Amino acid sequence: MIGLWDTTGNEVVKALAAERRSAGGVASGLALTLVAVVEEKKVREAEAAATIAAAAHPCRLLIVVRSDLEGRSRLDAEIVVGGRLGPAEAVVMRMYGRLALHAESVVMPLLAPDVPVVTWWHGEPPDVIANDFLGVVADRRITDSKLAPDPVAALKQRAADYAPGDTDLTWTRITLWRTLVAGAFDTTEERVTGATVIAPANDPTAALMCGWLKSRLGIEPKWEHTDRAPRMHTVQLECANGDCVTVTREEGTALFSRSGQEPRYMPLPKRPVGDELAEELRRLDPDQIYGEALGAMAGMPGLDEKPAMRVHVWKDPAQAARAGEEAGAMAGPGGSAA
Repeated sequence: MIGLWDTTGNEVVKALAAERRSAGGVASGLALTLVAVVEEKKVREAEAAATIAAAAHPCRLLIVVRSDLEGRSRLDAEIVVGGRLGPAEAVVMRMYGRLALHAESVVMPLLAPDVPVVTWWHGEPPDVIANDFLGVVADRRITDSKLAPDPVAALKQRAADYAPGDTDLTWTRITLWRTLVAGAFDTTEERVTGATVIAPANDPTAALMCGWLKSRLGIEPKWEHTDRAPRMHTVQLECANGDCVTVTREEGTALFSRSGQEPRYMPLPKRPVGDELAEELRRLDPDQIYGEALGAMAGMPGLDEKPAMRVHVWKDPAQAARAGEEAGAMAGPGGSAA
């Protein structure tokens, strides 16, 4: 590992090239560049997840940590090639002051040549991706609504801000659920007339499952709220002939039952973030099924017809915060600004 403190982007580029030469790395061995936007306390989590994902998709990992927007502009960097990250190359960049608002000035020269760029927010997702240049330049954008204070509201915001190429790890977490539900109809053509999802009220996976069932089956699923389980517990489908198909989560497995058949257990493990990330990195084209499910969940059809290209919209959070403070001061206690 190479550590550079109070350095420049040019020095980081030179140090990465030198470390790659000493480690025998070649640019053609990289499948993509993964830009991870994280908080300081989640840097090691992001590295651990990227290590798992890099086993299937060798990548250059650029971790951007924005800190202390009001302080002096400074860049600290750590460079790791191989080692604890397996086949990944990693640059952890801690940016301070105004530099943190222009992270792309350091990130762009570090992108691996001739490979796709994926931006992953391992933290609360941005309200508007176009406000972050790191999202605008990416071919794919991965958020995680589960990490927002209100996950279901965050998922609806993802629909409002959607562009083809977006995805959310909430969608990845119901892959096994969708496989089990879809597999129930491999041997029958019975029409589904109703569906019920049992899950907590703030579970984004349940919201997206309802959207998927609605978009695929043309029905309006019922969402029964429960406090007995921390996440989605049951998906039940009713068929036109009276049959009922039920998938119920039980400690790493799913109890699959169907009218007239013996219940059986199927694997339904809780996967680490690295496995979820690796799944999303398998495809670098827009996920139309996700777009349809997200649109059905939020009541916004036709999301995949939106333009795939975003235009960067500059927003200075420091100025916005100061404007808010000034507005509050003008309003006074209990009053409102004129």
